[in-house]
Amino acid sequence: MQVNIIIRKRLLVVFFLLSLGLLIVAFRLVWLQFVRGDELRQMALENRLNEVPVMPQRGIIYDRNRRELAISIATDYIGAFPPEVKRSGREKEIAAQLAAILNLPEDKVLEKITRNTGFEFVARKVEFQQAQKIKDLKLPGIEVVPENRRYYPNGPLAAHVLGFAGSDNQGLEGLEVMYEKELRGVPGKIVMEFDAIGHEIPQAVHRYIPPQNGYSLVLTLDENIQFIAERELDNIAASPTKPRKASILIMDPNTGEILAMASRPAFDPNKYDVYPPEIWGNPLVRDTYEPGSTFKIITTAAALEEGVVRPEERFYCPGYIKVAGEMLRCWTFPLGHGSETFAEGVKNSCNPVFITLALRLEEKKPGLFYDYIEAFGFGRPTGIDLTGEATGLMISRQELKPINIATIGMGQGIAVTPIQLATAAAAIANGGKLIRPHLVKEVLDAEGEVVRRYEPEVVRRVISPATARKVAELLEGVVAEGTGRNAYIPGYRVGGKTGTAQKPGPGGYQPGKYVASFLGFAPVNNPRLLGLVVIDEPQGYPYYGGTVAAPIFQKVMADALRYLEVPPQYDAKKEENKVPVTVPNVVGKSLDEAREELQKLGLVARPEGEGTVVVAQTPKAGAIVPPGTKVILYLQGNNSRPLVPDITGLRLPEAAEVLEAYGLRLVPQGTGKAAEQQPVPGTRVSPGAQVKVIFQEPAREAMGP
Repeated sequence: MQVNIIIRKRLLVVFFLLSLGLLIVAFRLVWLQFVRGDELRQMALENRLNEVPVMPQRGIIYDRNRRELAISIATDYIGAFPPEVKRSGREKEIAAQLAAILNLPEDKVLEKITRNTGFEFVARKVEFQQAQKIKDLKLPGIEVVPENRRYYPNGPLAAHVLGFAGSDNQGLEGLEVMYEKELRGVPGKIVMEFDAIGHEIPQAVHRYIPPQNGYSLVLTLDENIQFIAERELDNIAASPTKPRKASILIMDPNTGEILAMASRPAFDPNKYDVYPPEIWGNPLVRDTYEPGSTFKIITTAAALEEGVVRPEERFYCPGYIKVAGEMLRCWTFPLGHGSETFAEGVKNSCNPVFITLALRLEEKKPGLFYDYIEAFGFGRPTGIDLTGEATGLMISRQELKPINIATIGMGQGIAVTPIQLATAAAAIANGGKLIRPHLVKEVLDAEGEVVRRYEPEVVRRVISPATARKVAELLEGVVAEGTGRNAYIPGYRVGGKTGTAQKPGPGGYQPGKYVASFLGFAPVNNPRLLGLVVIDEPQGYPYYGGTVAAPIFQKVMADALRYLEVPPQYDAKKEENKVPVTVPNVVGKSLDEAREELQKLGLVARPEGEGTVVVAQTPKAGAIVPPGTKVILYLQGNNSRPLVPDITGLRLPEAAEVLEAYGLRLVPQGTGKAAEQQPVPGTRVSPGAQVKVIFQEPAREAMGP
């Protein structure tokens, strides 16, 4: 009896355990079937399905006339399924065959095709002949899959703008990375089914999901103008000037559209990896430099807008100016420009004149000059659609001293990017509006339909249209008669400004290292093009912007204006062939009579002094000169104390004659042309007073900075 009870208890325990086990199994089945069923089915599917990526075709990049600058061409990549390769037992043989065809190290190929992964890239962007050989071998676990390779049909042309794309079809530099989202597209895939041990299942699932090709870009660049700019850069790179770097920017000042953006040294984006990475970036956007005298355009605009100067106001340049106890030199030092109007100061690029204007702005209202500098866009990115744009360097307002204001007024003590300077100058050319520069006009879908269009974007108004016109006229004088004469284009009205800046370095400015530049636009009365030429560290002498950069500007702009069929404003040949005229004798006549007589002959009267009667003239009567020549009319009034006339630039006999006409005595020193005089012009003196004049022979032609 006792035994039966024990047996029953054991059976009960066994039954309980079996029931518990069955319950656990049933629960587990329910859990796997209903709770994790979908997840496990997906995992099983993924375990036997492998995906082979199919890259989309990257969008085309066109110039403004729909000429192709960047395209995608068909190529192949070699992919491996390591499980199938290892199952074949031919790993070393397969690696050897692939390495021989692809010119790759055999050990690296073997390592890739035997990894513990489902899929591996063996080689990308494979040439057609290589891909065909691998296809013909029908190696187990090795697939040849079509893809696209980026190709730049013009090689280095516009390389710094376009940038380049990498082996994974991704943008790495320039517009390729800036517009990555639009250009890249959506990858597709090929889905292939394998059994549990890695064999491809014949006639099993082979699903193809096509890629979605990327959008295309239509740029503002013009391929022909870009070629013109790069041609001139190649010429200067091969010349004795041999600069460290050189860049040219051409834009439409009315819309902010960039028509050309070129730099040297350059690279071929088709094989970018063989070039040093430091030349990949765009210097016109990323590099900063002290602009030198080209920045005087900004000082001029601010001073005229605020009414602290008039074009006819007179200044005196002895070759230097003292600010806060420090002597700041004019570029002509030890010579000076002498007495000059503001308009002439702009032509001469006279440092003391612009220093005076900057200080006047600060006297009118502390921080006023900086307000204009910031309004013109300096100290912050322009917003151009390129990566890596620099902001420039400006002294903080809290640290500004009078000496800083003075040096910034002439273009030193501030660092800008070329795109900032060009954008600011465009505001002068277009009537006072700061416009954001841009490189992309339109975005096209795969069918070529416009999906997005970029219109000109006005950031703010900086100066009035009237001020902009005045500045443009002054800049036209720089090209017609001043330091920018080498930028003159026959038949067109051109305005611009030269610049020559010594490069700063550790401990101060670096001797012998300069940045020569020229910034200008044409035609002045209706600007179509604005150009900036920057030459970094030109070799030899002269190194001025007027002699190095201005001629390049002239060649590029002349060809670009003709290419765009911009009509000339006048017949240059007729201007050049005008018959010379003889200067009449107008001494003793009234100012009105003298002016009328000179105008009849096509000459221009420039009064000097006070009163209404001409007491002397330069050039003298009988001189033969071309039409348009200025004749200085020295006037004397009824005041018994005459004003000292300006005799700067006159030779000793001429200076003596003019002073004698005023009843003054010449005390000469040196030979050549009058460079400095004491008392200064405009000083009222007693009759018979002595005027000490230093005569010097200019050592060089006035073509810079």
